[in-house]
Amino acid sequence: MNGRNDAIPGVSATGTLSTGAHDLYLAVIRAHGRIARGEIEEHDYSHLSELLDIGLLTPDMDDPQILVAVDPQQLATGLSALWQRQALALLSRAIAVPGDLQGLADAFHRPEPSGGIIEYVRGKALISQRINHAVTTAKEEILAAQPGGPRPPDVLSRVLDDDLADLERGIAVRTIYHPSTRYHAPTRDYVAKITEAGGRFRTLDEPYTRLIIVDRQLAVIPVAEDLNLAAFIHDPAVIHFLVHEVFERNWNRGLDFTGGRTVPQQVVSRMRQTIIDLLLEGTNHRVIARRLGISERTLARHLAEMREDYNVESLFQLGWALARSSQETDESSRLPAASGGA
Repeated sequence: MNGRNDAIPGVSATGTLSTGAHDLYLAVIRAHGRIARGEIEEHDYSHLSELLDIGLLTPDMDDPQILVAVDPQQLATGLSALWQRQALALLSRAIAVPGDLQGLADAFHRPEPSGGIIEYVRGKALISQRINHAVTTAKEEILAAQPGGPRPPDVLSRVLDDDLADLERGIAVRTIYHPSTRYHAPTRDYVAKITEAGGRFRTLDEPYTRLIIVDRQLAVIPVAEDLNLAAFIHDPAVIHFLVHEVFERNWNRGLDFTGGRTVPQQVVSRMRQTIIDLLLEGTNHRVIARRLGISERTLARHLAEMREDYNVESLFQLGWALARSSQETDESSRLPAASGGA
């Protein structure tokens, strides 16, 4: 056996006869249980193969060109016993596989450190495998900081059951997201379900580093911008620093996110200030939306509300009002210093 799907002798891929094979066997029965190969129509060749494979037809011992029908009841008894033995063998093999491969699994997930207590793993697929194994075998706590915009809906749907299973096992889960996730309906639904099960989320509009910490025994950080190289850190002192000086500080500055549709005014204000800054720099709408991790429609809604706040009708007027407001703010910030100097 080589690990592929092993064909069981005498059975088609579906485990049953096709309609054509069924009809061909009945035709042989009506012909007194015998038929010459030459009498079979070309379009029935595939059906003939089915009957020969399963054993309902067999060549005559005296003349191989003559095919003889076999008793289905007798054949069924023999095949049932054979397949039960094969099923038992497969079941025994399935039970034995995890134990047989455990040593290799341990070597795969805990290889000999090539660079000491910091292990570098290259390739997104391998990085993902290693992280998934660490998360699914967590015993106490999972901390995650996920910068960038919302994850695709299919990814959220795929990981939901696993994340709920972690919470059911009593794992404490805290995650930091970008504020743009509050405008993403699939993310809100995901966060609501995880929050209801005991998980906690916050959003942080400051730049922060992607980080995953499992049981405070393993920390994973990216090494390359394309996320194709990651460092798996096992050093207790470094992990302690990442927990308390990086994750906890970011967590304390974040705002609670439970999946509700209402966006805190603080989040809205900060996001609009970023939009204003990018508009004043001459950044186009598509780039602004991509940087903020929101859709262009969400950006358009912000711009419409901002035009209403500034009582203008066009983006050109909004840009002029924003520039004037920014200039007035700069001048007012300089007045106390000028007055004091006088």
